[in-house]
Amino acid sequence: MNRRDFLATSAAAAALTALAARLPAYAQEAGAAIEKPSLTLGVGGKPLLYYLPLTIAETKGFFEEEGLTVAINDFGGGAKSLQALVGGSIDVVTGAYEHTLRMQQKGQDIRAVCDLGRFPGITIAVKKDLAGEIKSIADLKGRAMGVTAPGSSTALMLQYAMVKAGLQPGDVSLVGIGGGTSAVAAVKRGEIAGLSHLDPVTSRLEQDGDIAVLLDTRTEEGTRALFGGTNPAATVYLRQDFIEANPVTTQRIVNAFLKSLTFLQTATPDEVADAVPADYHFGDREFYKTAFEKARPMYSPDGMITQDGFASMLSMLGTLEPAEFASADIAFDRTFDPRFVQAARI
Repeated sequence: MNRRDFLATSAAAAALTALAARLPAYAQEAGAAIEKPSLTLGVGGKPLLYYLPLTIAETKGFFEEEGLTVAINDFGGGAKSLQALVGGSIDVVTGAYEHTLRMQQKGQDIRAVCDLGRFPGITIAVKKDLAGEIKSIADLKGRAMGVTAPGSSTALMLQYAMVKAGLQPGDVSLVGIGGGTSAVAAVKRGEIAGLSHLDPVTSRLEQDGDIAVLLDTRTEEGTRALFGGTNPAATVYLRQDFIEANPVTTQRIVNAFLKSLTFLQTATPDEVADAVPADYHFGDREFYKTAFEKARPMYSPDGMITQDGFASMLSMLGTLEPAEFASADIAFDRTFDPRFVQAARI
């Protein structure tokens, strides 16, 4: 490249950088046209408390307040939502942050724009009648364990906990059991030895006396015990080409989710129970209120992912899949774009 070409390329790069920096501010201008007001959103297990900010945005009308019409496709697990986004059949996903790192490592530019959960909220547990035999993660070897879907965050965390306990990721058979009543039924029917799952499924089984908990990341204490730090969970993520082509739409999506997070910081359990479909209660409204209170600490207060959260996630992937991630060169700012959270006006 000669000097003239170098200078031209540098100038173009600087112009693009400046434009990118202005996108959120432009997106927040009063009356800015929404490029894509009708969207399709993917999620893997919508009734789960892991995805409660999405349900709140839907039922409280926060999407409509932002001028958006959002059709929600509920897939069997987060990995299937990711596949749909990559395939182009949906526009946006509420899914695990680790998917953005996986896609960046594969050369696919998918980025989170808002954090929903600062802790995974995943519990690893075994059937109560097996608690005498399975007293630790290491004792799971050779067992069949339920997850929302293979490749999902529930599967990933189970495998990570196994590796840290001296096992191999393949030492346990993963069985996809979905995210709602099907998961509860799988445990009660004895189809699996236990599960790596989320509330309200976990709390339902706990309250019914069906499981014994081995590891719990619904709290900061439990999360740090496993990961040594915070570990971002549910996020809102999109393809970078969508973000660039639709900055106003992206801003409005983030605005809606931040309204949900603000609501969840102060809402009473009754207000939350009122805001979700009755079938999310598993037939017991008081139970659902209790499950929400257990889960409340995991929701992000501000939508931001931190550098140490990214480092924790990358370390987890490096431990679990060293051939793929041990020396991975993934930049934090290619997995999370904070500009839309920073520019949001709630």
